Amino acid sequence: MGSIRSYRDLEAWQAAMAVAEHCYHVTKAFPQSEQYGLTAQMRRAAVSVASNIAEGHQRTRAGYLNYVQVALGSLAEVETQLELALRLKFLNADDAKSTQHAIDRTGQLLHGPLEVVEELA
Repeated sequence: MGSIRSYRDLEAWQAAMAVAEHCYHVTKAFPQSEQYGLTAQMRRAAVSVASNIAEGHQRTRAGYLNYVQVALGSLAEVETQLELALRLKFLNADDAKSTQHAIDRTGQLLHGPLEVVEELA
């Protein structure tokens, strides 16, 4: 594993970017009537995950953990919106499954720093 010089080197950021890419891809097929509704909300939440990881990386350790928690909140939003889109049949099961896999991987990577802090407490 190489040294971390930038937020771009963080696996969590890379995984969060994959979530955002998935969300942009799947929302292209959403109904036009959802352009300012679920489409925009899902995209905004997905971008927020990666953005909070990047911003948090520039902060102190305690600050970073706060941003990780915010990123996890945004990730939960994306997951909820994905579920709603699936229930409304805005996307197919394969797209939902691959997006969910990216969400799960990102969540695993984001929970790591929080578990370390809990162990140290």
